[in-house]
Amino acid sequence: MTQAQERQVRQVIADVLNMPVEKVTPELSPQEADGWDSVQHLNLVLAIEEAMAIQLAPEEIEGMQSVGDILKIVQQKAK
Repeated sequence: MTQAQERQVRQVIADVLNMPVEKVTPELSPQEADGWDSVQHLNLVLAIEEAMAIQLAPEEIEGMQSVGDILKIVQQKAK
């Protein structure tokens, strides 16, 4: 994943969760982010799929437990 792609994913996450992009660190998880509930998780998945032109499988969506996990999954899909 290029730095530009990582920035794009982090920006999408920041936009969906309505938080500053600086707070979107690899360690950020739903437990630490206000408003990152199951509905926002789906919104996040849809926004990432659209922004990165990828399709995520149900097991990948389930595996998105932190920003770091999301970046790894997107990196694998973007190849």
